[in-house]
Amino acid sequence: MTEVRTVTDADFEDWQRALNTGFLRPPVLAPEQLDVRRRLPGRRLGAYDGGRCVATFRSFAQELTAVGGAPVPADAISNVTVSPTHRRRGLLTRMMRQDLAAARERGDVVATLVAAEYPIYGRYGFGPATWTTEWTVDVSQAGLDPRWSGPADGGRIDLVDGEDVRKLGPELYERFRRAQPGAVSRDGLWWEASTGAVRFGEWTEPFYAAYRSASGEVEGLVSYRSDDRWHGKQPQNTAEVNWLIASTPAADRALWRYLCSIDWITKVKTGWRGPGDLLPFHLPNPRAARVTEHADWLWVRILDVVRALEARTYEVEGALVLQILDGADGADGAGPAGGRFRLEVSPEGASCVPTSTVGADLTLEAAELARLWLGDESALRLAALGRIQEEREGAARKADALFRSPGRPWCPDIF
Repeated sequence: MTEVRTVTDADFEDWQRALNTGFLRPPVLAPEQLDVRRRLPGRRLGAYDGGRCVATFRSFAQELTAVGGAPVPADAISNVTVSPTHRRRGLLTRMMRQDLAAARERGDVVATLVAAEYPIYGRYGFGPATWTTEWTVDVSQAGLDPRWSGPADGGRIDLVDGEDVRKLGPELYERFRRAQPGAVSRDGLWWEASTGAVRFGEWTEPFYAAYRSASGEVEGLVSYRSDDRWHGKQPQNTAEVNWLIASTPAADRALWRYLCSIDWITKVKTGWRGPGDLLPFHLPNPRAARVTEHADWLWVRILDVVRALEARTYEVEGALVLQILDGADGADGAGPAGGRFRLEVSPEGASCVPTSTVGADLTLEAAELARLWLGDESALRLAALGRIQEEREGAARKADALFRSPGRPWCPDIF
């Protein structure tokens, strides 16, 4: 029988080979690349058949920002593969069960992942909780003043280098993520890898720019690269944004305006942004920003219903009794999120307690609760789709009012 177990240092090279095989990458890495990848944090599981690793799984500690700004401890899941010789044998299910059980025991409130394929993770109680959108801006159609030479608000934009970003970025990002539901924590390795100090593969040095307010505080940073395309002696260059973080609307506006003002740049590709991003409306002609990709992004699995629902804030006052069905991957309804809960909320706070004496207002699967928790999904829409069941008339409308957040959640990271 195939064995699922924790990966040791001696197993790491074989585990990495299986990981690369699952992702259709060259299976063998140079020793220096193996050393770099050993630095990735977390807990590694592997499935072994005859001593050879045939499936991989990694999870690590993370914080996820709930609606209202509270950081919630999360079990972040990544590097999930099954080799093509061992598919459809339940290996992912075994690794997932083991990891989620350990996460619940540690006290993690949720688990998170970014799904490579949509159909896989719903059966484990995950639901898509944030979405991502990419725009391509046709600068010539944007209607921007070509005479623009910098912000008119007293701020300024400076070119900086990777070392500057490693110094300035972490504090800026902490300010940003405290205000952005769906954002996740970043460690020092993230900043090293994003600025070339640590390289997981081929590296092309990007440009970096910082926005400083009139007081001199750094409120925004952007990393971008450009191609070099000309046609008939005319520039046709595209600036591709690797990431852009702004803690204020002024910084956000100024950095996008800067990118659209660079000589020879005719298009700007925004990279992964939140679907509620202001970018199109920074342009006199929002139609110049064309959506080129829109997809589910961060998936969430609720592990502790009480702590998850009490961690976030609510804009209105009300109460609901939720019957949560958690039969993910054969748990027979007894998964960690299963049960009946009475939720009472107001702008001052929330109380969530298990109950067996009050009838449910809504019945829903754990995956659907995850979709509602960060405030982006509509309970009315889920009811119309048959994914939640009203036990009392009007309960879906009430849930919609309670759970919806004032701004759309967004996770800027892939992991």
